[in-house]
Formats: sequence, structure tokens, C-alpha cells
Amino acid sequence: MLTFAAPREVQEVLVLGAHCDDVEIGCGGTLAALVRARPQVRVNIVVFGGSEARTPETRAALAALAPNASVEVHAFRDGFFPVEWSSIKERFESLKGRVNPDLILTHYEQDRHQDHRTICELTWNTFRNHVVLEYEIPKYDGDLGRPNVFAPLAHEIVRLKIDTLLECFPSQRTKRWFTDDLFASLMRLRGMECNAPSGFAEGFYSRKLSIGF
Repeated sequence: MLTFAAPREVQEVLVLGAHCDDVEIGCGGTLAALVRARPQVRVNIVVFGGSEARTPETRAALAALAPNASVEVHAFRDGFFPVEWSSIKERFESLKGRVNPDLILTHYEQDRHQDHRTICELTWNTFRNHVVLEYEIPKYDGDLGRPNVFAPLAHEIVRLKIDTLLECFPSQRTKRWFTDDLFASLMRLRGMECNAPSGFAEGFYSRKLSIGF
């Protein structure tokens, strides 16, 4: 596995998700590992599609994964993000004035869910001089790609991520895909691809990256 050390220490992270559980599924393990390795890191999490029923679920899950993170949840209508573009864009502009992250985690640009793509596009539209990594979410559409950045995860972090998902999202338990083995299998696949010591990892996509020496 080819590993580069970060050119400067990450002090602030911005994590963006369209819906409740997106962040937890896509990069929950990486987030949990980061805050445990570097407790001083400031983590800002913004979820754009919360609801009365699901917002408490994601707040509980994120509190378990990243206990000291700042969590902001909006209530844009699920499935309609493209037509709410201007309103969501205003939220991004407000966010740009409040944070200056060293690292941004957002949705994968080739994700087939229209809300996910909207958040990804607005991320790049708003933050043009930042390190952006795009996370992936397994779904019926079969839109997984070939990630080029990997975050190896220790066994205890893998277990924490899966247990948190299953315990904190009762609204999703009836869905056939919301299962222990599905979450584990994707992390196992990505772990194999990057030769992770534990055998588990999360995959990300980097469009461009500038390295300074």
C-alpha cells in the first residue's frame, strides 16, 4: 500500500451529507478514526435533508462516531435537491464564510442519487482551494466506482461504525440493504484493494490533489 503523510496537520474538517445516515455510511469509519487519533481536530458536519423523524437518529449516530463534532441539520425535501438548488447554494455560501477546512468529505460525483450529486456539485462550486475527498454509498443503482484514496480502518472502528448504524437508525431497519454484512463487505473489499492491515477500509475519490514538499 502506497502511503503519503499529510503535508500539514489537519486542523479542521467539513463533512457534507444529503440525507441522515449518508455521512455515517459513506465515511463514518474514517471520521471515527480521525477524531480518535487527533482529538484536537475541529469537525463540522452538515446534513441537508433531515426530517422530524430522522434528524434525532443522525444526531445520535454522529455523537457516537465523532463525539465533539458540530452537527448542523437542514430540512430540504428528500429527492428534490436539484430544484432547490438556489436555496441549498445559499446554505453553502453561508458555510463558506464560517469554516475554512483543511479537508472536505462529500458525496461521489458519479452517485446516481440526484440529491447526492447536487451536494457534490455544490461542494466543488463553493470550495475551490481545498482538499476534497468524495465518499461512496452502496445502493440498488450499482454506481460504485474505483476509488483512488483509501482510509484503512482498525477492527474496533469497523465494529463501531456498523453497530452505530444498526442501533441509531431504527427507521431504516426494514430496508433489505441496511444490514451488517453489506456494510462490512464494502469495507472488506476496499480493505483488500489497499492492502489494509486489518483487511478493512473506506474508499474515496480524489479529482485533483496538489502535494507540497
